[in-house]
This record gives sequence, C-alpha cells and structure tokens, in this order.
Amino acid sequence: MSLRKFKHAFTLFLMKSLAGLGGSPAYMAYTGSGSAAELCRHITRTGVRKLLLVTDKPLRDLGIVDQATAALADTGVEIVIFDGVEPNPTYDQVAAGRKLMVEHGCEAVLAIGGGSSIDAAKIIAASASSDEDPKTWVGFGKVKHEVPKLYVIPTTSGTGSEATMGAVISDSESREKGVISGSSLLPTAVALDSDLMLGMPAPITAATGIDALTHAIEAYICVWDRGTRKEHAAMATRLIFRHLRDAVADGSNREARDAMAMAAYYAGIAINQVNVGNVHAIAHQIGGKYGIPHGLANALVLPHVLEFCRAESGEALAELALLVEAGSAGESTDALAGKFIAAVVQLRADVGLPETSDKIRAEDYDYLAGLAFKECEGYPVPKLLERDAILDILRKITA
Repeated sequence: MSLRKFKHAFTLFLMKSLAGLGGSPAYMAYTGSGSAAELCRHITRTGVRKLLLVTDKPLRDLGIVDQATAALADTGVEIVIFDGVEPNPTYDQVAAGRKLMVEHGCEAVLAIGGGSSIDAAKIIAASASSDEDPKTWVGFGKVKHEVPKLYVIPTTSGTGSEATMGAVISDSESREKGVISGSSLLPTAVALDSDLMLGMPAPITAATGIDALTHAIEAYICVWDRGTRKEHAAMATRLIFRHLRDAVADGSNREARDAMAMAAYYAGIAINQVNVGNVHAIAHQIGGKYGIPHGLANALVLPHVLEFCRAESGEALAELALLVEAGSAGESTDALAGKFIAAVVQLRADVGLPETSDKIRAEDYDYLAGLAFKECEGYPVPKLLERDAILDILRKITA
C-alpha cells in the first residue's frame, strides 16, 4: 500500500471513529405545497422575536421572499433582511451578514434560496455567536460553540444543503473553496415547498437536478457504509431519473417539482452521513476558479469520474443501472456499470447541459489538479484520484 493510500485509509478510520461519538442527526421537514407557511408558523411558535433572513437580491426582487414569508406578517416577528449572497458565497459576504445580525440582535436565521444562501446562512449564524475567524473552521467538527437556530426554505432542488451539516465558502482573494462541517450547522427545520419552485428556469432546474444526482451517486458508491446512505441515495436517484426531464420541460409541473425537492433532500441526507467524493474534488476547483455554478460543474465532471472508478464501483453502479431500468438482470456487472454511466450521460444531454466549458483554461490545469488531488484524500472514495487522471478529466471537459 502506498503512503498516500495508507493516509487515506487512516483518515477514513478517524472519520468513522469521530462519527461514532456523536448522536444521529435529527431532521424536521415540512413538505409539499404551502409548507413554507407551516415552517413560518413553527418559527413563530418557538418565540423568536427578531429574525435574520438570508437570501439573494434576485429572489427578493422576484417576490419569492415575500411569498415564502407571508405567514410571518402581523405575527410580531421582526425580519431583518440580508440579500447580499451571491453564487459561490465568500467570507466577505458572511462577514456582512454577521454584522447585520449582531447589530440588530437577531435570535435566529432563516435562509431562503439555493445552496449559496443556505451555506452562507449557516456560517453567518455560527459566526454571529463567536469571535473566531470562520476560515479556521474549515474541516470537520471545528465549530464547537452553540449556534443560533437555522431554518431553511430551499428554492432549488439540488445542493441538499437544507439536509446537511456542511457549508462551502470561498476565499474572495484566492477563490479557493473551504468546506466547513459539523453537527451544529444542521438546520433546525426546513420547508420543501414546490410553490416556490414553480417556473424555475430550465437551465437552473437541470443543473441543480444533476447536482442532486451527483450527491446520490457519490453517497451510493462510497466505501463507507453508514446509516441509511444507500436507501436515501437510491430513493433520490430513482426520483431524479423519473422526474428531472419533466421538471425541466415544464416548470409548472407540480408533481415533478415535489419529486425533485424530495430527491434533493434525500440525497442531502445521504451525503450528510458519508460525505461526497471525487466529482466534488474537481468541481469545487473549477467552480471556485471560474465561477461555474456548482451543479453545472458537477454535471461536467460526473460521467468521467464514474468511468475512472468503474472497476472499483462496478457492483454499486450495476445496482443503480437496474434501479433506473438502464439494464437487465443477468447482464454482467461491467456491462451494467457501463449502461448506468451511459444513462447519466443521456440524462445530462436530455436536460440540455453541456459536456464542456469554454471557461476552463489549460494554463490552470496544474493548479486545479493540485487542489483536487489534495481534496479527494478526505473523501470515502472507492479510488483515489491521481494527478494524471485529474488532468485527463480537465482536458475532456474543456471546450
């Protein structure tokens, strides 16, 4: 065994040991049409009098924020709005949100939006009750203090951040992404309300849907068999293959929207138990460097990573092929694995996502590969990425 593989195995051993010391995460979710109002009524019942609402300006301008919080009107809950979140949120945005929360004495946080708003809200809440630099929290379990309660209303079906204890924040200068994770960052309660997702643009629906699929697949093929990761990952994968095309084709299809909201949530529960994998190790770098939306970055990388670990993940990929009816029982494991990868490629094409990006630059390959090479060592992947493999994938996804 090489030194790198030994270090990886030891890292996974430590992760399993630390995970065993904590209790199981508790989830509370309101689902379906009107569930945002139910969550707002729940917040009111908890006695919160002043709430920081974290979102982005486009959602606020579209009126979605007002729609989501209508049930808080005339309840006596004062809402302070921070709408400065942008895609790939930075520590600077976190600091601005923290300043507003502290100045107004907000007791809790409500995030409305996609993964960027939810991730930013997690670290805003954590930093509002601490004088520590959030950059020192990168890693697992470094947020040790009590964090104000966080409530979440996602408006996309992709990141699963509403179901996880992790947040991804970028350094505005280096553009490198840091993952901060710990049980104190798990949302207290969420609302999966399809009313707020109706009419979502097709490109966003597609990218966030493949993001959720990436989470489900990476949880399913990982080498750490923990909790309900396979059950939730399987449910998410099945729902996405059945409903993503319909959600993209018709933004008003409520059944598809409900299904995709649940799929993203299930996939989030799965990765919350075992983490993500090699796809994210590369996608985080091209997202941070070029501003490529996270779902699209995952969509570019996913098939290539699956092909890279096809031999090591063959049985799991074969199971997924049968799950989505991409093959038949009795076919060889390798044939089924290949058919599942082909089904992923076809789904990506059917929802209109590209195979390559013209934003990626060859002169950055070594830099990106170095970061991905390091990041994957902390994930329970079936096969560690090597530098040559990363460079090959970068070349394949560059237009």
